[in-house]
Amino acid sequence: MGRGDGNLEAMRPVLSFLFGKPLASWEDREEKVGTPKGIGIFGLDALSSAAYGPEAALTILLPLGAIGVAYITPITLAIVILLGIVYFSYRQTIAAYPHGGGSYTVAHENLGVFAGLLAAAALMIDYVLNVAVGISAGVGALVSAAPGLQPHTLAICLGILAILTLVNLRGTREAGNIFLAPTWLFIACICGAIVWGGVQIVLHGGHPRPVSPPPVPPRATVALSVWLLLKAFASGCTAMTGVEAVSNGVQAFRDDAVKTARATLTVIIAILMFMLIGIAWLCQAYGIAATVPGGPGYQSVLSQLTLAVAGRGVFYYVSIGSILAVLSLSANTSFADFPRVCHAVAVNRYLPYGFTMRGRRLVYSKGIYTLSVLAALLLVVFGGVTDRLIPLFAVGAFLAFTLSQAGMVAHWRKQKDAPWWNQTINGIGATATGITLAIVIAAKFKEGAWMTLIAIPGLVAMMMTVGRHYRDIRNEIADSTPLAMDSLKPPLALVPIDDWNMVSEKALRFAMSITPDVQALHIETGETSASLKARWKDLAEQPALASGRPAPKLVALSSPYRLVVTPILRYARQQQQENPDRKIAVVIAELRERHWYHFFLHNQRGEALTAMLMLSGDRKIVVINVPWYVDC
Repeated sequence: MGRGDGNLEAMRPVLSFLFGKPLASWEDREEKVGTPKGIGIFGLDALSSAAYGPEAALTILLPLGAIGVAYITPITLAIVILLGIVYFSYRQTIAAYPHGGGSYTVAHENLGVFAGLLAAAALMIDYVLNVAVGISAGVGALVSAAPGLQPHTLAICLGILAILTLVNLRGTREAGNIFLAPTWLFIACICGAIVWGGVQIVLHGGHPRPVSPPPVPPRATVALSVWLLLKAFASGCTAMTGVEAVSNGVQAFRDDAVKTARATLTVIIAILMFMLIGIAWLCQAYGIAATVPGGPGYQSVLSQLTLAVAGRGVFYYVSIGSILAVLSLSANTSFADFPRVCHAVAVNRYLPYGFTMRGRRLVYSKGIYTLSVLAALLLVVFGGVTDRLIPLFAVGAFLAFTLSQAGMVAHWRKQKDAPWWNQTINGIGATATGITLAIVIAAKFKEGAWMTLIAIPGLVAMMMTVGRHYRDIRNEIADSTPLAMDSLKPPLALVPIDDWNMVSEKALRFAMSITPDVQALHIETGETSASLKARWKDLAEQPALASGRPAPKLVALSSPYRLVVTPILRYARQQQQENPDRKIAVVIAELRERHWYHFFLHNQRGEALTAMLMLSGDRKIVVINVPWYVDC
């Protein structure tokens, strides 16, 4: 067993504990999920948005005081109608693209490369923001119940992000198992509170008495205007984020994937509609307004609502715990879909190809790591406060919605036998989301949406640059000719040797096995009296000649300034110029330590020489590393 294998064996128990045992490619089928787990994996983003979507709208209405609460119901009804339109549109998308019809795939195939990359950029930014917003909203719910934790908001956010990253690296099915219970507990608590509160509203003729009165809304400071209502609608539309997640991950569902994905989407949308309408109804009936996010005395809308309905008892703490869990875990939707979008883009060579590779648990690990790092940066920059992140949020989602539905219209036009209503449904969806996108951009531009509008084109430009690079490489190395058999001369081998030992002997023997023309390069600095020259004849020349092989030549390179890498690099280039019809093979002996901490006890000139030769970019110089693994 090699040294690397030994180290790997020692690490396997730790890796298995953290990430689970490795899964073979053929085990992919066992990782697929049904509707209950699918809701936990792909529905958390959409469902949890009920916790911050209405609150975002109510926060915009704060300057209207108590009067502003009355407008949350019509604003929510408008959002629910739009949500229904998008739902029917995405049912079409799932059926038309059973291999994963996310916005990128639909736009790329039907509207062209640029539209596809625009949709991909919008989705990726939206998913990163979803992680940051979901976690910060969850921690906001925790801070509502335990105000003493407010100074530690950012640290808690980053801790939850680290846990989510680790969970998702363990695989899709395991993530579904972990998120199943919190998801349904959240649904039960919110829907239970709505039903409980609704009964009280009916019993008290529309004027229920709150068990724990909510904070009194501030006095009105502005007059009602259409612009203010549009801004509230734009903020409330964050409740629609995550609706596209199921269409991106159709292949994660078990057979029949299309039927299961559609059923999952239907359940998610039905529950979300009920929660949005119920929350708006209870807020208006109980007079619940938003409080200033991140400020003293902040209390989330759902916290106020649960207190008003049930008081500060067991139900309240269970509800707040489920809200915290689901809001924090809602980022899982991004962890499920962001890597899939990156994979789809990377397959078309617009992102590094490493995004297409699956890790030990059959998940796209590089996408997960990238998402985690970007979300952490956002949380740090914005201090983990939800309200600071919300203005950036909805632009990417609605841009992706619009491009996806416009792409579906083009898709149905290509299908001559497709029913007319398919195109009509997606056309209405594209129009509705396009108008909403314009409202969101206009309403949120000064509050931070401008950053998203800069980031999306910047990301598109980066992806197009990556695509151009891959095309240039493909054109440069393309070859359809048969194997060329000319100019197959043995290379000239250069073997840097510091001293005669088993490490250098191994490298020299390897060089002599591939070519008769071997030169050993020895650096002479003038600082030592011992010289390899005096012993070279006995150590190398005579044994080689006695076996009938050409003797390796010793070349002494003078280096009075004690440089080692530079003279060898210079000599290799010189030999390449003097032998233009031959390859120059630089055979580098390397000592490989058994333990990582021994690395610092030895010089690393071999790695430095390898790096310098690689950076030189000379196609006629070949680098061959010959390792010697030490036992001590």
